[in-house]
Amino acid sequence: MPLNNERPTSTSTVACEDKNSDTESSERCDSLTSSSDVDFSRQSFTSDSSSKHTSPSCSPPKTLTLDEVMTSARDLSNLSLAHEIIVNRNFQLEPPDLPQNSLEKRVKDMVHKAFWDCLETELNDDPPEYDYAIKLLEEIRDTLLSFLNPGANRLRTQIMEVLDMDLIRQQADNNAVDIQGLMSYIINTMGKFCAPVRDDEIKKLKENSGDLVTLFKEIFRVLDLMKMDMVNFTIQSLRPELQRQSVEYERAKFQSILEKTPSALDHTTEWIRSSIEEATRVMLPADKSSDSGQSGKPLPGPTLVLNTAYIRLLTWDESKGPLPETVMTDEVRLQEMQRSLQLYQAVASVLLIVCSSIGGAVSGLPDLVERLKKMTAVLLEGMHSADFNLTEALGNVSAQICCEVNKSLAERDFPALPAELQETLKGQICDITQENNPIRTLVEGRVQQYFRVVLASTNSHRTPPPVPPGLGLIQPELMGLGVSFVNLVNFNKKVYGPFYVIQINQDASLTGFIIITRHFTHVFPSELFDA
Repeated sequence: MPLNNERPTSTSTVACEDKNSDTESSERCDSLTSSSDVDFSRQSFTSDSSSKHTSPSCSPPKTLTLDEVMTSARDLSNLSLAHEIIVNRNFQLEPPDLPQNSLEKRVKDMVHKAFWDCLETELNDDPPEYDYAIKLLEEIRDTLLSFLNPGANRLRTQIMEVLDMDLIRQQADNNAVDIQGLMSYIINTMGKFCAPVRDDEIKKLKENSGDLVTLFKEIFRVLDLMKMDMVNFTIQSLRPELQRQSVEYERAKFQSILEKTPSALDHTTEWIRSSIEEATRVMLPADKSSDSGQSGKPLPGPTLVLNTAYIRLLTWDESKGPLPETVMTDEVRLQEMQRSLQLYQAVASVLLIVCSSIGGAVSGLPDLVERLKKMTAVLLEGMHSADFNLTEALGNVSAQICCEVNKSLAERDFPALPAELQETLKGQICDITQENNPIRTLVEGRVQQYFRVVLASTNSHRTPPPVPPGLGLIQPELMGLGVSFVNLVNFNKKVYGPFYVIQINQDASLTGFIIITRHFTHVFPSELFDA
C-alpha cells in the first residue's frame, strides 16, 4: 500500500516492510520468489530425482514424522496461494468474517469486551490509570512503523519521538499525559499512510467525538483495514514476478512435496491409469496404431490420454474419490465449472424439449426464447446442492414456460396451448432427471464432444470452435466455459507435464504398451505446453 506522499522503492521493499502485520498470508507471499525455490525448480527435472518416488518399489511405505507432514502442509499452502495469485487477476485477501453464532466469534467477542471494559475502568479512575492505554499506543506505534519504507527516516524519527513510550509512562505517572493529543497525531499519521480508499474512514476518525475507548476501537479497526490494503498491494506487486516464474515455481514446490510425501501422486496415478483404459476403449479404428506392442492392444497417444483425463474432471464425482493431486490447486474453479456445466446442460435440455414440442409457438421469437432461457436458469440455480429438489424445480419451470408461451400466443391473437400438450410438456421436462433420458443423453454427449474438440484445437483459448447442433441456445455460455477450461488445462499441462509423462509411460509399460520416453519428450513441449 503506497503512501499518499511516498512510493515503495521496490517490490521486495513492500514485502519486507509488511513483516510486522499480523497476517500469515503476507509471510507466504514474501517466500514465493526466493532464489532457492527458483534454482531448485530449474533443476527438478534435469536429473533422475524427478521420478525416484514414482517408480514401483517393493519397499514398505515411509513413515512420515510430524515435522515432515507440517512442512508438506506449508508447502501446499504456499503452492495454493501462489497459484491463486497467478491465475486469478481479482484475487485479494478480505478481513476475516466469522459466522455470527460460531464459538470462535463468541469467544473473541467476550475477550475483546473484557479488555475494553478494563480500559474503560482504568480511564475512568480518579486519577486515571494508563497501563492498558500505553500498551495500545505501543501497538499502534509499531503498526505505523511497519507501513514505512526503509528510506522514510524523517517520519520514522518523528513517530518514535511523539510516541516515546518511556516519556509517555513518565507523563502518565505524573497525570500529565495528553491522550487526546496523541490520538489526534495518530489519526493524522494514518491519513498519510492509508490508501485513498480509506480517506473516508480517516475523516470519520477525525470527526469522532465519542469517548477514548470508542476511539481506540475505531483506530484499530481502520488499522486492520490498512494492513489488509498493504497485503493486497504486496500481492499485486508480486503477481508479475510470480507469473514469469509460475511454471517453474509450482513444479518445484510440488516436487518438494512429492519428495517429503511419496504417496502424493497416488490419486493422479489412478486418474491416469483409468484415462488410458478409457482412451483405449474410445479410440476410433482409424486412430489405432499399427504398432500395438507385444500385447496386441492399440496404443493411445499421450495427448489423447491427457485430454480424456481432463474431460473426466468436468463430471468428477467426489463421493467416489478425491480429485487428482495435480489439480487440487484448481479444485474450486473445477467445481464452479462443473456446476455451470450442469446448469447449462439442464437449460439446453429444457429448451430442446420446448422447441420440439411447441416449436410453432416460439419459432421466429428470439426474445421469447431468451426470456425462457434466463427464467429456466434462474429457477434451476443451485441445482448442484444436495437439498435441491430438481423434480419440483423442473415442474415450476414447465409451469412458467407454459405461462410465458400462452402470454406470447395471446399477444399474437393465437389460442393458448391445449391442456394435454401442457401436461405432456411438463412430463417431458421433469423426465430429464432420469439418467437414461434421451434428450439429456444427447445434450451431455454433445457437450463432451465439444470439449474434446476444444482441447484438441490449437487456438481454442483465443478462438473457441462453434458448438455442435442442438447446443446453439447455450452457445455463449458454453464457449466462455470452454475458454476458461482450456486455459486451466494448458497451464496445468505446463506445470505437471513431466509428472504425467512418468505416470503414462510407467502405467502403459505395466499394461503391455510400448511407449518411448523420447516420443513424450517431443510431444509435451510442442503439443501440450503452448498455451
